[in-house]
Amino acid sequence: MDLGLKGRIAVVTGGTSGIGLACVEVLLQEGADVAFCGRNEERLAKVAEDFAKRHGAVRILAKTCDVTKPQEVAAFADAVAGWRPQLDLLINNAGQGRVSTFASTTDDEWRAELDLKFFSQVLPIRAFRPMLDKSDAGSILAVNSLLALQPEPHMVCTSAARAGVQNLLKSLSVECAPKIRVNSVLLGLIESGQWERRFEARADKSQSRDAWLAELAKSKHIPLGRLGKPDEVARAIVFLASPVAAYVTGAALEISGGISRFI
Repeated sequence: MDLGLKGRIAVVTGGTSGIGLACVEVLLQEGADVAFCGRNEERLAKVAEDFAKRHGAVRILAKTCDVTKPQEVAAFADAVAGWRPQLDLLINNAGQGRVSTFASTTDDEWRAELDLKFFSQVLPIRAFRPMLDKSDAGSILAVNSLLALQPEPHMVCTSAARAGVQNLLKSLSVECAPKIRVNSVLLGLIESGQWERRFEARADKSQSRDAWLAELAKSKHIPLGRLGKPDEVARAIVFLASPVAAYVTGAALEISGGISRFI
Protein backbone atom coordinates (compact mmCIF):
# COMPACT_ATOMS: atom_id res chain seq x y z
CA MET A 1 0.00 0.00 0.00
CA ASP A 2 1.26 3.47 -0.91
CA LEU A 3 0.85 5.60 2.22
CA GLY A 4 1.18 8.83 0.28
CA LEU A 5 4.30 9.91 2.14
CA LYS A 6 6.68 10.53 -0.76
CA GLY A 7 7.81 14.14 -0.57
CA ARG A 8 6.16 14.66 2.82
CA ILE A 9 8.01 16.11 5.82
CA ALA A 10 7.80 14.54 9.26
CA VAL A 11 9.06 15.39 12.74
CA VAL A 12 9.69 12.66 15.31
CA THR A 13 10.53 13.48 18.93
CA GLY A 14 12.50 10.91 20.89
CA GLY A 15 13.76 9.56 17.59
CA THR A 16 17.09 8.01 18.62
CA SER A 17 15.92 4.76 20.21
CA GLY A 18 13.06 2.29 20.47
CA ILE A 19 9.76 3.23 18.87
CA GLY A 20 10.90 6.70 17.82
CA LEU A 21 13.93 5.28 16.02
CA ALA A 22 11.72 2.70 14.30
CA CYS A 23 9.31 5.44 13.22
CA VAL A 24 12.11 7.43 11.58
CA GLU A 25 13.20 4.30 9.70
CA VAL A 26 9.69 3.50 8.43
CA LEU A 27 9.04 7.10 7.40
CA LEU A 28 12.28 7.22 5.41
CA GLN A 29 11.46 3.91 3.76
CA GLU A 30 8.06 5.31 2.77
CA GLY A 31 9.65 8.32 1.10
CA ALA A 32 9.24 11.06 3.71
CA ASP A 33 12.05 13.37 4.79
CA VAL A 34 12.42 13.33 8.56
CA ALA A 35 13.59 15.70 11.29
CA PHE A 36 14.12 14.00 14.62
CA CYS A 37 15.50 14.87 18.01
CA GLY A 38 16.94 13.27 21.14
CA ARG A 39 18.56 14.42 24.34
CA ASN A 40 21.82 12.45 24.05
CA GLU A 41 24.09 14.24 21.59
CA GLU A 42 26.46 11.32 21.08
CA ARG A 43 23.68 8.83 20.37
CA LEU A 44 21.93 11.35 18.11
CA ALA A 45 25.10 11.75 16.03
CA LYS A 46 25.52 7.98 15.61
CA VAL A 47 21.89 7.50 14.59
CA ALA A 48 22.04 10.43 12.16
CA GLU A 49 25.21 9.04 10.57
CA ASP A 50 23.57 5.66 10.05
CA PHE A 51 20.43 7.15 8.48
CA ALA A 52 22.52 9.45 6.27
CA LYS A 53 24.52 6.50 4.92
CA ARG A 54 21.44 4.43 4.13
CA HIS A 55 18.91 7.07 3.07
CA GLY A 56 20.95 10.18 2.22
CA ALA A 57 21.99 13.06 4.46
CA VAL A 58 19.75 15.48 2.58
CA ARG A 59 16.66 13.63 3.80
CA ILE A 60 17.29 13.95 7.54
CA LEU A 61 17.70 16.66 10.15
CA ALA A 62 18.91 15.64 13.61
CA LYS A 63 18.88 18.03 16.58
CA THR A 64 19.44 17.65 20.29
CA CYS A 65 16.33 18.67 22.18
CA ASP A 66 14.69 18.11 25.55
CA VAL A 67 10.99 18.32 24.70
CA THR A 68 10.08 19.53 28.20
CA LYS A 69 12.16 22.71 27.73
CA PRO A 70 10.38 25.47 25.77
CA GLN A 71 13.54 27.13 24.45
CA GLU A 72 14.93 23.87 23.08
CA VAL A 73 11.63 22.91 21.44
CA ALA A 74 11.38 26.38 19.88
CA ALA A 75 14.94 26.08 18.55
CA PHE A 76 14.13 22.66 17.08
CA ALA A 77 11.03 24.08 15.37
CA ASP A 78 13.06 26.97 13.97
CA ALA A 79 15.62 24.52 12.60
CA VAL A 80 12.89 22.49 10.89
CA ALA A 81 11.34 25.64 9.41
CA GLY A 82 14.72 26.60 7.99
CA TRP A 83 15.31 23.10 6.64
CA ARG A 84 12.05 22.57 4.77
CA PRO A 85 9.23 24.94 3.74
CA GLN A 86 6.50 22.60 4.98
CA LEU A 87 5.59 20.10 7.69
CA ASP A 88 3.02 17.35 7.35
CA LEU A 89 3.44 14.95 10.28
CA LEU A 90 4.37 15.34 13.94
CA ILE A 91 4.97 12.15 15.92
CA ASN A 92 5.31 12.84 19.63
CA ASN A 93 7.21 10.03 21.31
CA ALA A 94 8.88 10.79 24.62
CA GLY A 95 8.87 9.57 28.19
CA GLN A 96 8.77 6.23 29.97
CA GLY A 97 6.79 4.85 32.89
CA ARG A 98 7.39 5.49 36.58
CA VAL A 99 6.91 2.49 38.85
CA SER A 100 5.31 3.74 42.07
CA THR A 101 2.20 3.48 44.21
CA PHE A 102 0.20 6.42 45.53
CA ALA A 103 1.81 5.97 48.95
CA SER A 104 5.35 5.86 47.59
CA THR A 105 5.14 8.79 45.12
CA THR A 106 6.46 12.09 46.50
CA ASP A 107 5.12 15.51 45.52
CA ASP A 108 8.25 16.20 43.47
CA GLU A 109 7.82 12.89 41.64
CA TRP A 110 4.19 13.73 40.87
CA ARG A 111 5.23 17.10 39.46
CA ALA A 112 8.07 15.60 37.42
CA GLU A 113 5.82 12.92 35.93
CA LEU A 114 2.98 15.30 35.07
CA ASP A 115 5.45 17.80 33.60
CA LEU A 116 7.08 15.15 31.41
CA LYS A 117 3.91 13.50 30.16
CA PHE A 118 1.99 16.71 29.45
CA PHE A 119 4.67 19.06 28.21
CA SER A 120 6.32 16.48 25.95
CA GLN A 121 3.01 16.80 24.07
CA VAL A 122 2.07 20.43 24.70
CA LEU A 123 5.37 22.08 23.72
CA PRO A 124 5.99 20.30 20.38
CA ILE A 125 2.34 20.67 19.34
CA ARG A 126 2.40 24.37 20.18
CA ALA A 127 5.71 24.89 18.33
CA PHE A 128 4.89 22.92 15.19
CA ARG A 129 1.17 23.65 14.82
CA PRO A 130 1.67 26.78 12.65
CA MET A 131 3.66 24.70 10.15
CA LEU A 132 1.15 21.83 10.24
CA ASP A 133 -1.68 24.29 9.61
CA LYS A 134 -0.14 25.05 6.20
CA SER A 135 -0.15 21.40 5.11
CA ASP A 136 -2.93 19.80 3.09
CA ALA A 137 -2.48 16.66 5.20
CA GLY A 138 -1.48 17.90 8.67
CA SER A 139 -1.30 15.13 11.23
CA ILE A 140 -0.28 14.73 14.88
CA LEU A 141 0.28 11.27 16.31
CA ALA A 142 0.93 10.90 20.03
CA VAL A 143 2.48 7.79 21.54
CA ASN A 144 0.60 7.01 24.74
CA SER A 145 0.11 3.99 26.94
CA LEU A 146 -2.69 1.54 27.64
CA LEU A 147 -2.33 2.79 31.22
CA ALA A 148 -4.43 5.78 30.13
CA LEU A 149 -7.50 3.54 30.07
CA GLN A 150 -6.39 0.56 32.14
CA PRO A 151 -4.35 1.81 35.12
CA GLU A 152 -2.00 -0.41 37.10
CA PRO A 153 -1.75 -0.19 40.90
CA HIS A 154 2.06 -0.17 40.77
CA MET A 155 2.09 2.71 38.26
CA VAL A 156 -0.43 5.10 39.78
CA CYS A 157 1.37 8.33 38.94
CA THR A 158 2.11 7.40 35.33
CA SER A 159 -1.41 6.02 34.81
CA ALA A 160 -3.00 9.27 35.99
CA ALA A 161 -0.73 11.36 33.77
CA ARG A 162 -1.38 9.15 30.75
CA ALA A 163 -5.15 9.46 31.24
CA GLY A 164 -4.89 13.24 31.36
CA VAL A 165 -2.83 13.29 28.17
CA GLN A 166 -5.43 11.16 26.41
CA ASN A 167 -8.12 13.65 27.39
CA LEU A 168 -5.97 16.48 26.05
CA LEU A 169 -5.48 14.70 22.72
CA LYS A 170 -9.21 14.14 22.31
CA SER A 171 -9.81 17.84 22.90
CA LEU A 172 -7.10 18.77 20.40
CA SER A 173 -8.63 16.53 17.74
CA VAL A 174 -11.63 18.90 17.78
CA GLU A 175 -9.73 22.16 18.24
CA CYS A 176 -7.22 21.41 15.48
CA ALA A 177 -9.83 20.19 12.97
CA PRO A 178 -10.28 20.35 10.06
CA LYS A 179 -6.68 21.32 9.18
CA ILE A 180 -4.86 18.88 11.46
CA ARG A 181 -5.80 15.35 12.46
CA VAL A 182 -4.86 14.27 16.01
CA ASN A 183 -4.63 10.57 16.88
CA SER A 184 -2.81 8.37 19.35
CA VAL A 185 -1.63 4.85 19.97
CA LEU A 186 -2.08 3.09 23.31
CA LEU A 187 0.80 0.73 23.91
CA GLY A 188 0.98 -2.40 25.97
CA LEU A 189 4.28 -4.12 26.66
CA ILE A 190 6.79 -3.35 23.91
CA GLU A 191 10.43 -4.43 23.83
CA SER A 192 12.42 -1.36 24.85
CA GLY A 193 15.39 -0.09 26.78
CA GLN A 194 13.61 -0.35 30.11
CA TRP A 195 12.91 -4.06 29.57
CA GLU A 196 16.53 -4.58 28.50
CA ARG A 197 17.64 -2.98 31.76
CA ARG A 198 15.30 -5.21 33.75
CA PHE A 199 16.65 -8.25 31.89
CA GLU A 200 20.22 -7.27 32.78
CA ALA A 201 19.15 -6.90 36.43
CA ARG A 202 17.39 -10.31 36.52
CA ALA A 203 18.10 -12.65 39.42
CA ASP A 204 18.56 -15.78 37.27
CA LYS A 205 21.61 -14.95 35.15
CA SER A 206 21.43 -18.32 33.39
CA GLN A 207 18.10 -17.45 31.79
CA SER A 208 18.27 -16.36 28.15
CA ARG A 209 16.72 -13.14 26.91
CA ASP A 210 14.09 -14.99 24.87
CA ALA A 211 13.17 -17.22 27.80
CA TRP A 212 12.96 -14.23 30.14
CA LEU A 213 10.70 -12.31 27.72
CA ALA A 214 8.49 -15.36 27.19
CA GLU A 215 8.10 -15.77 30.94
CA LEU A 216 7.29 -12.07 31.28
CA ALA A 217 4.60 -12.27 28.58
CA LYS A 218 3.09 -15.31 30.31
CA SER A 219 3.06 -13.58 33.70
CA LYS A 220 1.34 -10.55 32.16
CA HIS A 221 -1.26 -12.77 30.44
CA ILE A 222 -0.63 -11.37 26.97
CA PRO A 223 -2.88 -13.36 24.59
CA LEU A 224 -0.37 -13.23 21.73
CA GLY A 225 2.25 -14.69 24.04
CA ARG A 226 5.03 -12.13 23.55
CA LEU A 227 5.98 -8.48 23.83
CA GLY A 228 5.55 -6.22 20.84
CA LYS A 229 8.46 -5.01 18.75
CA PRO A 230 9.24 -1.35 18.01
CA ASP A 231 8.95 -1.80 14.24
CA GLU A 232 5.46 -3.30 14.64
CA VAL A 233 4.39 -0.22 16.56
CA ALA A 234 6.11 2.10 14.09
CA ARG A 235 4.25 0.68 11.09
CA ALA A 236 0.90 1.22 12.81
CA ILE A 237 1.89 4.75 13.83
CA VAL A 238 3.03 5.74 10.35
CA PHE A 239 -0.17 4.39 8.80
CA LEU A 240 -2.38 6.32 11.23
CA ALA A 241 -0.36 9.50 10.71
CA SER A 242 -0.27 9.17 6.93
CA PRO A 243 -2.65 10.68 4.33
CA VAL A 244 -4.14 7.20 3.77
CA ALA A 245 -5.91 7.58 7.15
CA ALA A 246 -7.30 10.97 6.14
CA TYR A 247 -10.74 10.44 7.72
CA VAL A 248 -9.42 9.27 11.10
CA THR A 249 -9.05 11.80 13.92
CA GLY A 250 -9.57 11.63 17.66
CA ALA A 251 -8.85 7.90 17.52
CA ALA A 252 -6.77 5.81 19.92
CA LEU A 253 -5.35 2.62 18.40
CA GLU A 254 -4.48 -0.07 20.93
CA ILE A 255 -1.24 -1.95 20.21
CA SER A 256 -0.96 -4.40 23.08
CA GLY A 257 -1.11 -8.01 21.91
CA GLY A 258 -4.66 -8.20 23.29
CA ILE A 259 -3.79 -7.48 26.92
CA SER A 260 -6.58 -4.96 27.52
CA ARG A 261 -9.73 -5.97 29.38
CA PHE A 262 -12.00 -3.00 28.63
CA ILE A 263 -14.54 -2.74 25.82
